[in-house]
Amino acid sequence: MQGQRRQGGRRRGAAKPKVCRFCESKVNYIDFKDSETLMKFQTEKGKILPRRITGNCLDHQKKLAIAIKRARIIALVY
Repeated sequence: MQGQRRQGGRRRGAAKPKVCRFCESKVNYIDFKDSETLMKFQTEKGKILPRRITGNCLDHQKKLAIAIKRARIIALVY
């Protein structure tokens, strides 16, 4: 099938680098009682979003995961 072009293909442009929002605001501790912030880093089913999607750095992603798990235990988030 030479000579045929694939229609509807998407071109990838230069991706904008994701910046850790916790590093920008210089947060040292992610509070597990702040459920609004924690809900932004979860899917509707309650799964924790990975770093490649959220753009968090490794240190803050680990702290975020711990905060979400603590909030789940006392039923602040699901």
